[in-house]
Amino acid sequence: MTNIPLPRIDLDSELQKLLLPYSRFIKGKIWKDRLGRHKIGCIDIEDIKSLKKIAGNEKPTLSIQDPPYNFVAFKETDTKRFINWCKKWVDNIYSIIADDSAFYVWLGADQKNGFSPLPEFMAMMKQGEFKSKSFITLRNQRGYGTQKNWMSIRQELLLYEKGKPNFNINAEYTDIPKILKGYYKTVKGKETENLERSNSGNIRAGNVWIDIQQVFYRMEENVNGCFAQKPLKAIERIINAGSKKNDVVIDFFSHSGTTLIACEKLDRRCFTTDIDPIFCEITLRRLENFRKTGKTGWQNSNPFAEEIENDKKIKSYLSKVYDLQNL
Repeated sequence: MTNIPLPRIDLDSELQKLLLPYSRFIKGKIWKDRLGRHKIGCIDIEDIKSLKKIAGNEKPTLSIQDPPYNFVAFKETDTKRFINWCKKWVDNIYSIIADDSAFYVWLGADQKNGFSPLPEFMAMMKQGEFKSKSFITLRNQRGYGTQKNWMSIRQELLLYEKGKPNFNINAEYTDIPKILKGYYKTVKGKETENLERSNSGNIRAGNVWIDIQQVFYRMEENVNGCFAQKPLKAIERIINAGSKKNDVVIDFFSHSGTTLIACEKLDRRCFTTDIDPIFCEITLRRLENFRKTGKTGWQNSNPFAEEIENDKKIKSYLSKVYDLQNL
């Protein structure tokens, strides 16, 4: 595999221009899987007509959303504007999902700025139709980087419900074995402890997921060029807990395409969108690559490695701006 660590695409408008000709997507286009399972749309999440179009006659039972909360954390937009925008797409999702559905959303919390936009988002949701269910955190994602920004930006996972969705408790068991005895209780005249009464020898994830690794460049699932990529294992846990085989799962911030790959692996159907044609293309290429090779990502290469290898303009730009001498 070619070692080409692509920089963040969303922050580089010039790189976006160079990659755009290689995308099969334009605004409004909806790609439909030839196997009849998945859909990818280049759609604005505020456009309810387009969202209804991609959903068709289906009623998704699970929604997994990862909005760009970094806009607030990195002061690219103000919190009030971000929350007003969130309310629009949350209402759109509520209108197209099934009456009994689960809604998961990843949200950031800037610890240097009153934990924004997390509390504002939660306050907004409290006024809406969804009912709060759980607050989940991933231990490995509570801080990033150097001493300067360590523990600064958290990523939390909120679970809301519409109606009474099914919940598969077996999906919550981790690979971590139970080792501590305790919680003694008399059952049928016999004193027992929790290991004897348990349905599994492993612990449940609970609402602090300590068994999931943040994605980094040495992992196969890594997709260079994408920011804040969510771990495949986390998305698989959500899908196993909140849906059944052949159910429709929606993700309207596709970005690296992790939800689609998880659905492909777990025999669900995924209807996913992104407003950016390049990230729609990345999502599609990731699915194609998975079906061809069985690999969930590109590790330290990237989805456009072949184009970069043969495009002198992109090669020259990356070498000049990012000092990537191995191209």
